[in-house]
Amino acid sequence: MSETLLDRAHAAMEAAPNDDDARLRFYHRVADAELFLLLESEPTGDDITPKLFELDAGRFVMAFDLEERLAEFCEKPAPYVALPGRVIAGALAGQETGIGLNLGVAPSAFLMTPEALEWLTGTLAEAPQLVEARPMSFSAPAGLPAILIEALENRFAELPGIATCALLASVRYEGGRLGHILAFEGADTISQTALAKTVSETLVFSGVDAGELDVAFLAAGVSGPEGLRRVAHRFDIPAGQVVPAPISNPSAPGMDPSRPPKLR
Repeated sequence: MSETLLDRAHAAMEAAPNDDDARLRFYHRVADAELFLLLESEPTGDDITPKLFELDAGRFVMAFDLEERLAEFCEKPAPYVALPGRVIAGALAGQETGIGLNLGVAPSAFLMTPEALEWLTGTLAEAPQLVEARPMSFSAPAGLPAILIEALENRFAELPGIATCALLASVRYEGGRLGHILAFEGADTISQTALAKTVSETLVFSGVDAGELDVAFLAAGVSGPEGLRRVAHRFDIPAGQVVPAPISNPSAPGMDPSRPPKLR
C-alpha cells in the first residue's frame, strides 16, 4: 500500500514532537483529506450514524484516508461514507467525540481528541476580512518564512485551473502602511472567496505568528501593475480543473455544502 500525504505529514510530526509547525501542517492535511468514515448503518438521506468506539481515551469514530485501509480494519464489508476531514470534524464538534485516524492499519494511526477537533473547527471557521486600501509601491517580498512559500506552492499545485498565477510582493499602501500582497490573475468571481480562504488557512497552518497577507484579484484581461510583476515572486498555477478525489457515492451526505451531514 503506497504512502499517502497524510502518512508523510504524520511522520514529519512524529519526527519533531516539539515542532508546533509540523503539528499544524498535519492538522491542515487532515482537514483537506478525503476520509472514509465507518458507519453503524447505511446513510438515510442526510442522516449519518457513525460507528462509535469506546476507548481508554474516550469515545471515537473511525476514519481512514484510503478505502483499502478501512476494509483492512473491518475485515468484512461495512457501511461507510467518504467526506472531507473538515466536514467530519465540523459535524462532530461539541459531541465529545474524537476521530481515530487509520488505527491499526497504517503508520499514521492517530487519535484526534474532542478538544483537538474543537480547536480545528474553530480555526477553520475563521474568515478573511474585507478591507480597502490603495497600493502605492511594490518591492520584492521580504521577511516571509520559506515554509510559507513552500506551503503556498504545494496548495496551489492542488488547485489546477482556479487561477492563472499568483504574484507575491511587499507593498506600501496609501497612508504608509506596509505589508505583503498576493495578487491572483485569472481567478473567476466564484473562485475568489475560496482562494482567499485557502490563503488564510495556509497562513495559519504554516505557523506564521500574527501573520498578515493581503489577497487581491486582478480583473480579467488585466496583467497587473508593471511594478508588481517586476518584483513579485510568481506562483504558476497548473492549468486544468479542480477534480475531487473519487468517492464511493457522489451524492453522499455532506458533499453538498448547502446540506451538511447530520451525525446521529
